[in-house]
Amino acid sequence: MHAMVLNALGEDLVWTELPDRRPGPGEIGLKVTACGVCRTDLHVIDGELAQPRVPIIPGHEIVGRIDAIGSGVTGLVLGQRVGVPWLGHTCGTCPYCRDAHENLCDTPEFTGYTRDGGYATAVIADARFAFPLGETGEDVALAPLLCAGLIGWRSLVMAGKARRLGLYGFGAAAHIIAQVAHWQGRAVFAFTQKGDTASQDFARKMGAVWAGGSDEAPPEPLDAAILFAPVGALVPAALRAVRKGGRVVCAGIHMSDIPSFPYALLWEERQVLSVANLTRQDGIDFLDLAPRIGIVTRTTTYPLQQANRALDDLRHGRFDGAAVLVP
Repeated sequence: MHAMVLNALGEDLVWTELPDRRPGPGEIGLKVTACGVCRTDLHVIDGELAQPRVPIIPGHEIVGRIDAIGSGVTGLVLGQRVGVPWLGHTCGTCPYCRDAHENLCDTPEFTGYTRDGGYATAVIADARFAFPLGETGEDVALAPLLCAGLIGWRSLVMAGKARRLGLYGFGAAAHIIAQVAHWQGRAVFAFTQKGDTASQDFARKMGAVWAGGSDEAPPEPLDAAILFAPVGALVPAALRAVRKGGRVVCAGIHMSDIPSFPYALLWEERQVLSVANLTRQDGIDFLDLAPRIGIVTRTTTYPLQQANRALDDLRHGRFDGAAVLVP
């Protein structure tokens, strides 16, 4: 197999030939056909997340075909197309797992962070955390659903029944979840970097009723806002934008420090919530719904060997939607 390997934090990934790997008990082996490039990958590479495993193969929006099955695996077959997400393993025994909050597991493993991911021609995955994808849709189009879509979905659920929904940062996750919200009959208000008219036009094409800079106030108070941009200064900005009793959902795994703000912004029962990882039920619910909505992902593809260029383009906002690596 070949992979783009992170050997040291802050360095470029290195194209590496590795021995073929076989799945152990409860695992499956996949031939990778597409892997999305997520902003969390940048957080891993930049050393912004605690205790990464290095060297590591990044990538956690994996689409592939099963080519090997370990002992004890049931319900999956050779040749089947599956998706592998960020949450790659949980203990199943801690209080959180027993209470249906496996996203908060005390001893989890994360794909592309603490276990090898999909910037490779092959990957080994915990069979319990592989979602059957069926045969509808192209591999490249499905890859962003495995994180951008799933985290966006969990964030949308946490936003509650908000009819007027603000999305701060209009990238891979927002362009997917805007379509879901529009399908549900919500009004989407998109916030981008100041002066980014291209992203604002893109947001309107994805169903937003209004799009403007993150420094602007929406034309009417929001019921809830989801922050996809990892910028702590957006928390008080979003609190200003939501009505009394409104929610601000922080969707990222990493965010810059939140600046101090007057209690008046939080008062009147406004809430600030964070999203941590996902559960398998999130995957089941969202991936069942996505084909019915007819979600269209905008993707820019790169050969696997050009993962460093894809990451740099993501870092500097050189494309709309999502980047996807193809072996």
